[in-house]
Order: sequence, then C-alpha cells, then structure tokens
Amino acid sequence: MTRIALVALVVDDYDEAIRFYTEALGFRLAEDTPRPDGSRWVVVEPGPGAGGTGLLLARARGEAQRSRIGDQTGGRVGFFLYTDDFARDHARMTAAGVTFLEEPRYEPYGSVAVFRDLYGNRWDLLQPATP
Repeated sequence: MTRIALVALVVDDYDEAIRFYTEALGFRLAEDTPRPDGSRWVVVEPGPGAGGTGLLLARARGEAQRSRIGDQTGGRVGFFLYTDDFARDHARMTAAGVTFLEEPRYEPYGSVAVFRDLYGNRWDLLQPATP
C-alpha cells in the first residue's frame, strides 16, 4: 500500500505556525525534532483519530521560498480540511480568529467555506454530503 503521508507547507516561523495549526485549527503536534542544520522537522496532523495526511511545516530558506509563503498554489484553494461536523468546526475556528473568505455554502457535494491560514493560503473547510 502507498499513500501520501506529508505535504510540505512553507512557513515563516515554526512556532507561530505550530500555534496557528494547533490552537486555531485544532491540529495536534505530531513531531518537532531539531535537525543538525538548525532547521526543525515539524509535523502537525488533524485531530486524534483523523488519520490521513499531515503537514510538514518547513521554514522558508532564501528569497525564492519566502516569496511562496501564503501563495503556494497561485491563489487557488490548495488544502482541504474535512470535518464530520461543519457547524461545530466553523464556529470553533471563527471563535479562534480564523478568517473565512465567504459564508458557508451548501453544495451537492457537501457543506463548505473557504478560509485563509496564518499566511494567506486558501483552504476549504468541507463536510462531504452523505450518500
């Protein structure tokens, strides 16, 4: 079996990124290991029991990487956070200061609202429709 385990997300600062993903989005810190070159291997994952892909928070090195912070997908929604309770998570994230770019929408495929992360990357909060 193969699966995508991690997706790298370029960030400006490890600690502020950890705070945002754990406090505002409710992720858990799965790993934070110093590396010999002064960087860190930082992995955050959706809440307990969620399974799936984690984020490798990678601090930008050099101007080329810094220029991509917050715009890794050219302005498109690039990340999709699935939930089993859209109203609960939308309310919790709003209370935690997450910026939603639209009011919730109810589409044939599910409940959805686009939000920005700490750096401006666009995400969907999405509860898939039940079959």
